[in-house]
Amino acid sequence: MIWIFLSSGLFLGWSLGANDAANIFGTAIGTKMLRFRTAAIFGSIFVILGAVISGSGAAHTLGKLGDINAVGGAFTVALAAGATVSWMAKLGLPVSTTQAIVGSIVGWDLFTGSQIDTVSLTKIVSTWFFSPLLAGIFAFILFNILKFYLKRVKIHLLQIDNFTRIGLLLIGIFGAYSLGANNIANVMGVFMGSNPFKGLSLGFFYLNDIQVLFMVGGFAIALGIFTYSYKVITTVGRELHKLSPLAALVVVLAESLVLFIFASQSLERFLVSMGIPPLPLVPVSSSQAVVGAIVGIGIARGGGRAINFKKLYKIVVGWFLTPLSSGILSFILLFFMQNVFQISTYKPIKYSITEYTYRDVPSTLRQAIEPIKGEVFANAREFKEKLSELGIKKEDTGYLLSLARIDSIYIDSMIAKRELDQKWFGKKRIEAVKKLHGRMFVHKWQVVEELSKISDEWKFRSSDRRYRVYNRELKKMYDTIFHVFSIQNIREKFKISPE
Repeated sequence: MIWIFLSSGLFLGWSLGANDAANIFGTAIGTKMLRFRTAAIFGSIFVILGAVISGSGAAHTLGKLGDINAVGGAFTVALAAGATVSWMAKLGLPVSTTQAIVGSIVGWDLFTGSQIDTVSLTKIVSTWFFSPLLAGIFAFILFNILKFYLKRVKIHLLQIDNFTRIGLLLIGIFGAYSLGANNIANVMGVFMGSNPFKGLSLGFFYLNDIQVLFMVGGFAIALGIFTYSYKVITTVGRELHKLSPLAALVVVLAESLVLFIFASQSLERFLVSMGIPPLPLVPVSSSQAVVGAIVGIGIARGGGRAINFKKLYKIVVGWFLTPLSSGILSFILLFFMQNVFQISTYKPIKYSITEYTYRDVPSTLRQAIEPIKGEVFANAREFKEKLSELGIKKEDTGYLLSLARIDSIYIDSMIAKRELDQKWFGKKRIEAVKKLHGRMFVHKWQVVEELSKISDEWKFRSSDRRYRVYNRELKKMYDTIFHVFSIQNIREKFKISPE
């Protein structure tokens, strides 16, 4: 049954491969420096490696945008995004898979009445403007450096041709790896909350459950590259701006660098260690990056006179239509799945000012929320509306939402032994979890509070930039704890009914 639900994610992966392979090898094939078959083989191998090895960086931010907690909802959200992308690919437009999945997730948030994480949404949307600009700047600079170098070094045309061919292949490999690392979040990120896979040991290598999920998505992307990417490759490689082989090399390098810097946790750690503020790890649009790079080349070569602005306008219109279309389609499909086909698309998340919540609320807020103490609200939207009626300030609303959310978590030591990967969590953290055996918690923050008391390994460090990576990794571990030990998940997966 789970494969039926996963099929929409696989379809989205296929659509991504069909659409976004053009961004990696489109210019190389368009300039006839590489054959499509060669590009497809290398692209497929390295997009899978990128997804498995480095895919978790950007997935974390996307996951905060929408807490999709039912596999039926994940299926529908991915289906809406995949349908939008494949429709655009059929029109020959290199649209953004990132925009499609973001639009679909926002559609899910609106349908379920969930809270939209505006901070994560702002981060992602800002890259829709920043990534093509950054790619254009990279392309402009790299092209001028290359031109300056070739003017001063005498190299035979045949040697330049061979170097360019090899360079396009190597940079395409880097681009495919970066595509898998950055965009696998778009394909399988919505299934992280209902991941059916377990960790997998491959001799000297161990893949955790998320990596296995991402590997499956990577294979779907590879299939899309092989079967349906040629038409979009033609649009990018030949129609937007006529590129020389050397210019094509620069375009792919600029676009690959943009994808890499928005996905690399290693780069983030390095920048933090040097005291440099890193860019956010978010899924960015490879389509937007490559178009930005091509425009940058066009400006570097002649002030942009050779750019096909009619084609560029058509592509940009597609970028605006994509999130809007996928969001509307997602909302409509969720309605039909929930009300016509009777398939659960979300697990209701209730909110209440319980005794525990009231006790932890600052005294300055207690009097204001006293009238709704003990009242249960069906979703975040209803709770926020009530807080607004009570005159609660906007900055306090987010705080109260995090405190009042009811998640119902039950800790079981046998489940901890079976489900928590010791290579990731470490022995001390798992032992601390086991010490809470038999305890029931109403709110997530109570679990954090108790585990922090038991072991320093479960304590978040200060908000100083140096601890940003550590805190994010610990947040991922807590998210796994909340998922594994949620009452609903235990009842569904382990057939245990805690009293």
